[in-house]
Amino acid sequence: MATSTTRRPSWRIVTPVLAVAALGLAACTNSQESSDVKGTTPPVWTSSTAPGGESGGHGGSHGAPATTVAPGHGDDHGAPAAGGLKTTLKNGAGADVGTATIAQEGGHLVVTVEAHGLTPGFHGLHFHQNGTCEGDFASAGGHLQVGAATAHPASGDLTSLQVGADGSAKLVTQTDAVTLDNVKGKALIIHAGADNFGNIPPRYTREGGTGPDETTLTTGDAGARVACGVVG
Repeated sequence: MATSTTRRPSWRIVTPVLAVAALGLAACTNSQESSDVKGTTPPVWTSSTAPGGESGGHGGSHGAPATTVAPGHGDDHGAPAAGGLKTTLKNGAGADVGTATIAQEGGHLVVTVEAHGLTPGFHGLHFHQNGTCEGDFASAGGHLQVGAATAHPASGDLTSLQVGADGSAKLVTQTDAVTLDNVKGKALIIHAGADNFGNIPPRYTREGGTGPDETTLTTGDAGARVACGVVG
């Protein structure tokens, strides 16, 4: 009977091979970083609380930041931004006829006026020099003028308020001619008529000359003062 040529591998050969394989696995495992090592990507939650009530990230400080609401667009529905100003506008009888908010946005102010119970048409709208609203509102003085400037329109002149047939109006306008500090404590006045901002061409004649006279330049010929509120 022929002798088989197949031989089982010697234990002296198998043992070193197994040792080398085990060493390779150990080296591979030891070179991997654990998930909490600095530099790995932490969990990211899309809400302030992680699933199961746990805080996102580690220690609650690495989750997504809380959502903030831009000023004037949250639950306040038109309330002035932080640091902004507001006023309630009243007519000569003391009745509320509107509100105004003034907010700083970048290098300018945004003025929002909502009114009711007014005569349809355009009405002059200005910040005035004094912060009083007495009687016929003449106590508010002239249009607010910052510094020694005498330019026309005045620093406190704003876009005219257009009132609809139902007596209501809303205006959102902006100005960079004044700051919050300039208008705080001053009066905001709605006039009976439209403001021409002194835009009367020189070809128009008047008694004593041509073009706008001093009254027109000072008041814009906007007429009586029908509503007033002190900004604060």
